[in-house]
Amino acid sequence: QVQLVESEGGSVQAGGSLRLSCVVSGDSSNNYAIGWFRQVAGKKREGVAAFDNLGRTNYADSVKGRFTISKDNAKNTLYLQIHSLIPEDTAMYYCGADPEFWRWVEADCRYWGQGTQVTVSS
Repeated sequence: QVQLVESEGGSVQAGGSLRLSCVVSGDSSNNYAIGWFRQVAGKKREGVAAFDNLGRTNYADSVKGRFTISKDNAKNTLYLQIHSLIPEDTAMYYCGADPEFWRWVEADCRYWGQGTQVTVSS
């Protein structure tokens, strides 16, 4: 079992930066894919950044260069640093993990956080 708890998101102006955190507890093996998704009401949940099972980073094309995923294993915390925020980044952001990376890619994770709202104003 893996428990995921995201930090509070926030409301920021376009061009600003924000860092999201996800505290991971339960399975300490790190033998799973883990990363960040976002979802706008009425649309599919979109994977934006992840570590696969081998620890390699993966990014959606739409966020490359602005989003950076990282983790602090000592703190059992996953981060998502977002720079140059645009209104289109407004969404609910979720932390998701699954033993199988292909399931993460399909947004079919076994484990989910509760989500945190990010709102970007122009």
